[in-house]
Amino acid sequence: MAFFDILHLEKSFGAQRVVKDFNLNIEKGEFISFLGPSGCGKTTVLRMVAGFETPTSGAICIDGRDVSGLAANRRNIGMVFQAYALFPNLTVEQNIGFGLRIKGEGKAAISARVGEMLELVGLPKLGERYPFQLSGGQQQRVALARALAIRPQVLLLDEPLSALDAKIRTSLREEIRRIQRELGITTIFVTHDQEEALSMSDRVVVMHQGIADQVGTPFEIYNRPATRFVAQFVGTLNLLDARLLDAAAGRVGLGDIPVALNRELPGRAGDRLSLALRPETVVLGRKDEGSVVLSGHIAEVHFLGSVIRIRVAVAGQFVSLDTFNQPDTPPPSVGTPVEVSISDRDLLVLAA
Repeated sequence: MAFFDILHLEKSFGAQRVVKDFNLNIEKGEFISFLGPSGCGKTTVLRMVAGFETPTSGAICIDGRDVSGLAANRRNIGMVFQAYALFPNLTVEQNIGFGLRIKGEGKAAISARVGEMLELVGLPKLGERYPFQLSGGQQQRVALARALAIRPQVLLLDEPLSALDAKIRTSLREEIRRIQRELGITTIFVTHDQEEALSMSDRVVVMHQGIADQVGTPFEIYNRPATRFVAQFVGTLNLLDARLLDAAAGRVGLGDIPVALNRELPGRAGDRLSLALRPETVVLGRKDEGSVVLSGHIAEVHFLGSVIRIRVAVAGQFVSLDTFNQPDTPPPSVGTPVEVSISDRDLLVLAA
């Protein structure tokens, strides 16, 4: 068993199953993100781990102990909520020390621990302020310090950055990761933001309709999606409709254009399938002899600053590609005939 095991976890509300046979093994000190759209079940799993929801079936084991039947305050879990949930009538120091006072620790121990936490989250001089006197980012740091003050075995973060503006979110997610690594605390982070999940996590759990569609490193999730949903949900993706011409030879047809993928494909001639590829894997012009080369014309050009996204019409469909902005080289004009090159290894084949 791993340090933290979620085994065959299920949750139903009436006749509706919102979490279905969810399994996950987490090693001590790992940072795991639950990523998925609203309603996919990620927060329900987190609430069951925290003890705020009772599982319909399954087990939650921490360090070899099944905590499924324990009350939330007996699980030694720290949680940071999206809405901070700070006590408005308590100072920052009192908020951070609240859990320690509930545990019955002495004043000297509480004071020392609160001081440590204020230093850890970078707020050493704000202990006497009240929550309304802090910015949103500072309030979330206080909430994080309060969750960590009790020395939890597991830290749960429920979309803690979603209420903050983009710049603060970026700096705070770096701070959360730094603190997590410094303490070596096992952490589950719930988010619908792909960039947060991919940039912060050791592994990502992509959830869809109550199940874990794929569990893997950020590199694996992005570059080798296991399902059509993961491929479409994570990152920007080109999806091209194709038909199978020769399964053994790996030949498919994009409209009237035959494409050789140089690997055996499942299915039979005539089957419909989709070819998936990331914009950054597509090159404008001819790349090399081993590439798949498609002819078309420029349909759209979007200037995004450091990156230019170009949309090319190919075989009645569209392929988006990203190229770096070069101040001395303007992008091609709409309507310009072009060729695009794609390495066959970058084309993922998905069932239609």
